[in-house]
Amino acid sequence: MEGDGIEEGLESATSPLLLGDKSTGSTTTSNQHSITPVLVFSTFVALCGSFSYGCSVGYSSPAESGIMKDLGLSVAAYSVFGSIVTIGGMVGAILSGKMADLIGRRGTMWTCQIICMAGWLAIAFAKKAWCLDIGRFLVGVAIGILTYVVPVYISEITPKNLRGRFTSANQLLVCCGFAVTYFVGSIASWRALSLIATIPSIVQIVCLFFVPESPRWLAKLGHEKEFEASLQRLRGTNSDVSEEAVDIRDAIEILKQTSAETRTLELFQRRYAYAVIVGVGLILLQTFGGNSAVSYYLGTIFAKANVSTSSGPIIFALLQIPTSVATVLLMDLFGRRTLLMVSATTSCLCLFLVGLSFCFQESHNLKELTPILTLVGILGFGCGFAIGMSGIPWVIMAEIFPVNVKASAGSLVVLTSWASSWVVTYTFNFMLEWSSAGTFFIFSGMCALTILFVWKLVPETEGKNIRRNTININHSDPWTKLGDSENIEMVFSLTTLFY
Repeated sequence: MEGDGIEEGLESATSPLLLGDKSTGSTTTSNQHSITPVLVFSTFVALCGSFSYGCSVGYSSPAESGIMKDLGLSVAAYSVFGSIVTIGGMVGAILSGKMADLIGRRGTMWTCQIICMAGWLAIAFAKKAWCLDIGRFLVGVAIGILTYVVPVYISEITPKNLRGRFTSANQLLVCCGFAVTYFVGSIASWRALSLIATIPSIVQIVCLFFVPESPRWLAKLGHEKEFEASLQRLRGTNSDVSEEAVDIRDAIEILKQTSAETRTLELFQRRYAYAVIVGVGLILLQTFGGNSAVSYYLGTIFAKANVSTSSGPIIFALLQIPTSVATVLLMDLFGRRTLLMVSATTSCLCLFLVGLSFCFQESHNLKELTPILTLVGILGFGCGFAIGMSGIPWVIMAEIFPVNVKASAGSLVVLTSWASSWVVTYTFNFMLEWSSAGTFFIFSGMCALTILFVWKLVPETEGKNIRRNTININHSDPWTKLGDSENIEMVFSLTTLFY
């Protein structure tokens, strides 16, 4: 059972998912296109959505004290506000695929940013808790869709030799939005911060009128003239795009054959049980390891430990940027399992250190060590989590599931991630009131369980080249192209959920 579940999904895993396609063959050589101004501008416009997502994640921590004071919210009421974004994210995740296929990638991003702006404005001018919650929910719906459509759009407009590098900027911009929100939130009021958070939405809404639609989406609809014009515009007027156009058409034909034989219930067959356990298990352990709680309520944690709530969160956020870049470079060098083990071990030890620091505070023994131990532990956890547990579970999930159930598997895992994030973000404040030390010891224990889970169950997918699938199609170059493209789209549409 283990072999069947995993081998069917390891399609074209030899080509680095994060550093671009290095597979050999005439197709790859013919698709070695250069960077063009239109490609860079289109990517920048799309990444405004990733920046918006980072802003939404980073908002609840610096805004907490101001909102609770100005509107008189209780801990329970603010927990609803902080966590309801994940409910919106679940709704957005359900709508994302169909919406992107129905109105296109550009239309989806434009609609999402209108919704996102409405949400931020509702928060900025809120007088009651229900208005805050509605605004936060709308922001959640928007980012739930954006986390899918932005990386998919980028992966579809970039040539194969540049795709990995361009799509990796998605996670980088999430970290930048996260860091900027923490920094601005330390000097601006929560209402002003909400208004500032609309800036990337406004930029994307305006600039989307000047970027081309995804060539792959146009090809799926059979709009041949628009497809060729969009591809030519992205590659430059002097580039030969004929072979790339053929590659895209071939991949779409294979995708249509695959989709015709796909059934949602196939995911729950015995043959996929091992892959489902690994995929869902990693996502649950990722969430219950405490990252959502730390990201959403970092200011609360630092305030409770008497750490500066202005400089501490900013340092934490800024460290995520180089760590995310390092993860991209290290993943195919050391393998998925190794980085997961290192990440889970580091996270476990750092969270245990944070729990120990609160033990000192609660027992009044060595409580002067609490601020420094908490700061070191949280910063170490942020770096340790980012090098593996933040994104690699999504990479593995994209690799172990065969393409005929990948859409169903992606939906299941995304909904699992959002649902578990809601549980953590809603209950965290109550857990912290129950016992600060106990809360972080629980998170540390979940990271320890992750070490055992990875050691016993998670396969090493880096370097595998198993191309079997449940449907009977030709495993030639077009299938390789489909495997690479589908893996990349899945990885980067899901990696941004690491918060």
